[in-house]
Amino acid sequence: MEKIWEELYQAAKAVQNPRDLSEKISAGGVAAAIESASGRVYTGVCVDTSSSLGICAERNAMFNMITNGENEIRRVLAIMPDGKTGAPCGACREFMAQLMMGRYQDVEIMLDYETGKIVTLDVLTPKWWL
Repeated sequence: MEKIWEELYQAAKAVQNPRDLSEKISAGGVAAAIESASGRVYTGVCVDTSSSLGICAERNAMFNMITNGENEIRRVLAIMPDGKTGAPCGACREFMAQLMMGRYQDVEIMLDYETGKIVTLDVLTPKWWL
């Protein structure tokens, strides 16, 4: 496994801090780290609310990347509440596919850090509607 995956795992683990922000909002159950095309690493955590106003960790990390002037993703890693890595949800996949039009097939996603299982976004999102 490439060293960048260890860096992404450690970056996500460093920000994963499950906590209640209020009676209606919790954060940090899921944490994500993404590597941009420049090689910079961006992180984010999920923010869960009692309504649909929350955000996934992966999109939070992508918004962090966009806020910092970048818009191309190379790799994505998300750590779930149980400490294992897993695939981004459908909304996150859709956002990545729209952001990386014509190149989303190249985005690598860590499915299982323990076994080193990596797939590309097109494997998780076949026959994308656009």
